[in-house]
Amino acid sequence: MKKYLAKLNQIAENNNEGIAVVLEGRDTAGKSSTIRALTQYLSPAWYSVVPSTKPSKQTMECWLPHWSTKMPAKGQIVFYDRSWYSRAMVQKLNGWCSDQQYKEFLLDYKDWENRQRQNGVRFIKLWLSITEDEQSYRIRKRKNSPLTYWKFSENDENALSQYDRMSILKERVVDGEWTVLDYNHKKSGIKSAAKAIIRACKK
Repeated sequence: MKKYLAKLNQIAENNNEGIAVVLEGRDTAGKSSTIRALTQYLSPAWYSVVPSTKPSKQTMECWLPHWSTKMPAKGQIVFYDRSWYSRAMVQKLNGWCSDQQYKEFLLDYKDWENRQRQNGVRFIKLWLSITEDEQSYRIRKRKNSPLTYWKFSENDENALSQYDRMSILKERVVDGEWTVLDYNHKKSGIKSAAKAIIRACKK
């Protein structure tokens, strides 16, 4: 694994473009832990992380313009622990956005991403894939652990009951631009994520 992290160091140090690394997946897929693993040896000057947080009412109403302000500058890598794609997946799944907001996103996001590319942004999109049984196991483990119980929420229970619906929402936006990674085994998944980023940066 360390040889791949060393290559990420080289890429980050010599980077001359804005690189947006998007990590999406179901609850407990491993987005946050993957970012921690991939950035542990990177200089803080080379990257930043946009964490998964509850958006404000203003952000919800100006969704893509908000994300325009979160794009990487030239020479910077930004890792997104969930992203603008939340609108098409977890927000829609949980009823946090309106049907109109969802429909507008599906109509607009491709053109919006193309404008970011014209401004020098390279997108690397990773879907961390886990099975229903694995998600159920991880959510139970999270709920009962004295270390991670605070992460458990009603949204986790909802995710379990709507696994198939999330699959449908995911298929509407996760297309050929994405790299789908097997994250049932998180350790090997993280290695695959590192290799996918290195491969994408060499194109």
